[in-house]
Amino acid sequence: MKIVIAGGTGHIGQAVFRHFSKQGHQVVVLSRKADPSKSQVAWDGKALGDWVKEIDGSDIVVNLAGRTVNCRYTQENLQQMMDSRVFSTRVIGEAIAQAKNPPSLWLQMSTATIYAHRFDQANDEYKGIIGGEEPDVPTYWEYSIRIAKNWEKELDQALVPQTRKIALRTAMVMGLHPESVFGVLKKMTQLRIGGSIGGGRQYVSWIHEEDFLRAVDFLIEHEEINGVVNMCAPNPLPQKDFMRNLREALNIHIGLPAMAWMAEVGAFFLRTDTELLLKSRRVIPTRLMQAGFQFKYPQWFQASRDLVEKTKAVL
Repeated sequence: MKIVIAGGTGHIGQAVFRHFSKQGHQVVVLSRKADPSKSQVAWDGKALGDWVKEIDGSDIVVNLAGRTVNCRYTQENLQQMMDSRVFSTRVIGEAIAQAKNPPSLWLQMSTATIYAHRFDQANDEYKGIIGGEEPDVPTYWEYSIRIAKNWEKELDQALVPQTRKIALRTAMVMGLHPESVFGVLKKMTQLRIGGSIGGGRQYVSWIHEEDFLRAVDFLIEHEEINGVVNMCAPNPLPQKDFMRNLREALNIHIGLPAMAWMAEVGAFFLRTDTELLLKSRRVIPTRLMQAGFQFKYPQWFQASRDLVEKTKAVL
């Protein structure tokens, strides 16, 4: 197949590129800079251009474009996060709509952050509560929900009747890249600061990179699936247990805890935001499981040990 990946230079994008390339597919990456040696074609993520030729006649489009959320949530950064997602999704839809031979499938990245901050029931695609109006959470967390809603709205509104559309509501993807979420958490743990944060009751939803890629293959094969799909492991767990499992996998016995205000200070110096640490994301992949998808790493204690061993092998 010919597969076009928009935003294919980030950690997840690189993993998807390698995955499809190893399968023998022709893979084209839409990137800010053209680089034929890396199969990269230039686009700006906003306007139609010569890159639309890659869409016309392709089999699958995967849109992963969007400014990283690992930053301080300033008004400027939040606006860039919004614009990069909304504009790229809109223009992908326009390119597919005008294609003479449109792709059969459009996989659009979304986020599990769209769900409410909650500790009771898990959010799935059917009964999950969309966030934005929860009491007792920072007001600015609502902006992340708004970004997610607008992101998916562009996908919903795209007039591409010949193309199946799937919104990938993705939890934290745990991969081997040193700057990935797992790489950062591993480094924190090795520095002995991988303890509970803000009490540690908040749930962490996650997915092993290998299962993410296997789920993508599964969705390609199952043509009856469209709409929203939660891309996460079936067993989210409280942050304190999540970090305890990681410490055990690394054979590290000390993990200093941090109160919420301490996390704020640390996030400031790390140039990130505490929403990534404090929001309770309790999400489960009901649609994948109902369709028969089998997770290789359904439990975090399994996944963390596998990732630790594989990062040792890489080193």
